[in-house]
Amino acid sequence: MQAQPLLTIAIPTYNRATYLRQTLVQLQLEISSHHLSNIEILVSDNASPDSTQQIVTELQDSGFNIRYLLNSDNIGSDANIAQCFNTAKGYYVLILGDDDLFCDGSLKWLMTVLEQNEYGAICMRLYGFDHDFRREYPGAFGRDQTFNDTGEFLVTIGSLVTSISGCVINKRCLLGIDANVFCGSNLVQVHLVVQAALRVGHNLYSSRYHMACKRNNSGGYDYVQVFVERLGEILDSYQTLGLSRQSIIAFDKRMILGHLPFYLLKQRLGNSGDQKANALRLRSRYKNFLIFWIFLMPIVVMPRFIAIFWGGTSTFIGRICYGDFLRGFYFLLNKIH
Repeated sequence: MQAQPLLTIAIPTYNRATYLRQTLVQLQLEISSHHLSNIEILVSDNASPDSTQQIVTELQDSGFNIRYLLNSDNIGSDANIAQCFNTAKGYYVLILGDDDLFCDGSLKWLMTVLEQNEYGAICMRLYGFDHDFRREYPGAFGRDQTFNDTGEFLVTIGSLVTSISGCVINKRCLLGIDANVFCGSNLVQVHLVVQAALRVGHNLYSSRYHMACKRNNSGGYDYVQVFVERLGEILDSYQTLGLSRQSIIAFDKRMILGHLPFYLLKQRLGNSGDQKANALRLRSRYKNFLIFWIFLMPIVVMPRFIAIFWGGTSTFIGRICYGDFLRGFYFLLNKIH
């Protein structure tokens, strides 16, 4: 390993030893089978009471080079993500969810990309899986796109900007930034991605599926508050650094049709979420968009039966518009089987 690794893969974790083992074993397989080097693997353990430390030690003893940070107390998810970024030694940093997995060959692809050009941010497409990430793989389609306009890049990746596992961040261009200042939003990584993308101005999005994420395995936050209110506030704050108002408007439109209908539908199906609070937050952010009133608001305010039908229709239209229909088809196919 060189003095400064090209890439740090940093994994914040708490009390999910079984998932962490699977993630680390897949990483070890990717690194060894493709003879990859110049990668730092970092695990930041938020004082887990389970067998996390034992699993890391076993893998270290097997020859897997892992740098292990064990917090004496649980500092919270935001602070643990910030710690991952701050202590990473790599030129680039990928903060990987402890239950997320590189698809076969994707780490080799990523290292090749990083060796060829410098980017502010790289975004990789993800898919959800329930049991077997290989069997549930949606297929090897898509392409790599480079962007010299950061606004266009952010609009294209849409909600993926919020994914810690889908975004690789150029740390060298963010020297002197303490990620702890972004804690409290549940979106530490968004600040880092947007700042790196703006500073370098050359970014990449791969619409091929490179990362598999365990479905329905996180939570504990108000979805609309985080992904509408707080995300919107973050994007608005970067207008002073060069993110155009037109790009933010285009991003909001993509969220309205391409992302939010499915999650609001899930809430209505599960009789969860505070729909009155949702309506207030959604109106506050999106009231000037006609498509909001057509595709989104009815899912929140209509009676449950009508809302579910409306949400299903809006989700279908959004998936068609933004190229996610095949992923949804594979999801349903795997549910049937």
